[in-house]
Amino acid sequence: MIEQQEKKRRGRPRKNTIESVDQNPVQAKRGRGRPRKSETAALTAGGSKIIKTVNDLEYKPVNVWDNPAFKKEKIMAFSEDYKSFMNKAKTEREFIKESVALAKKYKFVDIDELGNKKLKPGDKVYRVVRDKLLLLAVAGKRPAEEGTKIVGAHVDSPRIDIKQNPLYESTDMVFFKTHYYGGVKKYQWLAIPLALHGVIVKADGTRVEVNIGEDENDPVFTITDLLPHLAKDQYEKKLNEAFQGENMNVLLGSEPIEDKEAKDRFKKNILNLLNEKYGIVEEDLVSSELQVVPAFKARDIGIDRSMVGAYGHDDRVCAYTALMAVLETEDPEYTAICYLTDKEEIGSVGNTGAESRALENFIAELCYRTTEGQYTDLLVRKALDRSKMLSADVNAAVDPNYEGTHDKLNAGYLGKGIAIMKYSGSRGKAGASDASAEYLGEIRRLFNENNIPWHITELGAVDKGGGGTIAMMIANLGVDVIDVGVPLLSMHAPYEVASKADIYAAYQGYRVFFGK
Repeated sequence: MIEQQEKKRRGRPRKNTIESVDQNPVQAKRGRGRPRKSETAALTAGGSKIIKTVNDLEYKPVNVWDNPAFKKEKIMAFSEDYKSFMNKAKTEREFIKESVALAKKYKFVDIDELGNKKLKPGDKVYRVVRDKLLLLAVAGKRPAEEGTKIVGAHVDSPRIDIKQNPLYESTDMVFFKTHYYGGVKKYQWLAIPLALHGVIVKADGTRVEVNIGEDENDPVFTITDLLPHLAKDQYEKKLNEAFQGENMNVLLGSEPIEDKEAKDRFKKNILNLLNEKYGIVEEDLVSSELQVVPAFKARDIGIDRSMVGAYGHDDRVCAYTALMAVLETEDPEYTAICYLTDKEEIGSVGNTGAESRALENFIAELCYRTTEGQYTDLLVRKALDRSKMLSADVNAAVDPNYEGTHDKLNAGYLGKGIAIMKYSGSRGKAGASDASAEYLGEIRRLFNENNIPWHITELGAVDKGGGGTIAMMIANLGVDVIDVGVPLLSMHAPYEVASKADIYAAYQGYRVFFGK
């Protein structure tokens, strides 16, 4: 979500820049070809700016589409692959499954199948934790004890979960009871087509995968809403009172079994259908993880097709770009780690969330497999203290339809590239991760030197709200962390909007962080 705060070029771009450009990205905002010599801010080899005009003193983020280093055809092509992936990965389990399949194509191997084998520079490994968390690494030229480069994102998204004893019949209709997951505006989930995803573990331990509503020939589901003609009382309530979570029940069916004397004839018909398709009984739903998610496909938004609309951009847009960045990394100086975690939307809790020891354990394994000396726990402590991380999470883009929610000097904007957020939290930075000025300066230099579009942001105006990411959990381990991701419109809604240019900028930013 970073906009390219396009500072003036520093000498010629290095060989590892995305593309050599003749034009200074800062000058591109003026819509000219080459900048006039009098307007160009010359840079020394060390990156110090030589001021030639008053304009050179200002910080002015530039739209990605105006950056000559970013070609439209590459932006569009990358987004096509992203949309295809998103349509197959609407839950955290599905995202991890698809990511592992893709990693294997890039010759990544399961680290837990290597025995005591050491890693050499360029080796590619991964680890899956309970099908909901994934760690991938490319071994660096330096041993892991000298530090690692981590890009971490979460793969869970706000949704509607099915309760453990969910099935009931009322007024000749059948419903699933639900419990919403994460921060949602409940009314947004009413009267839209929904798909049912997840797993059911039967009494004998057999696991059944469920996916209904994505194929064009599948039925879909919905949560009903009240017609406006009868909504007088609803209109008079506060928004958070008008829609009750306990009433967000998913409509499943309305056809009974033939036995007219049977009790719960409509519910029994649904049970019969589930048994025929999946071989389950009602009790098996107790040990299930079923979710209803929007049945929408990821689609282009706008006549110019410049944006992507999809469910789950938060935070799979950053997870996918981080994944692709590490898959394409070859022989980095420092070990590159992509960390895809679960449960962020409810506090990063549990053994698949960022509060778990999964990352620490993985780095310990990398230290063991890359050290030339004897492995000790001290190597892990050193590795964490020397590691650096980009917390790849989305930010809220300014929406001109909702004035007053942002400080526009410090806000995220669609199309301006990666959004760097120094601190998160709410009100007086409560619950924040606050990166140091030194680390922010380091990331700023890295992006500037590689023509990566970025801009500085915060999550809304002071006292308007706020939020957090996985950054604070990783910072607690001693790692330098800063939030760096994609700005979104309609964040946490069933259908979020991201700029294709920002998606591509994030991918390229994560690549240069890893060292390509």
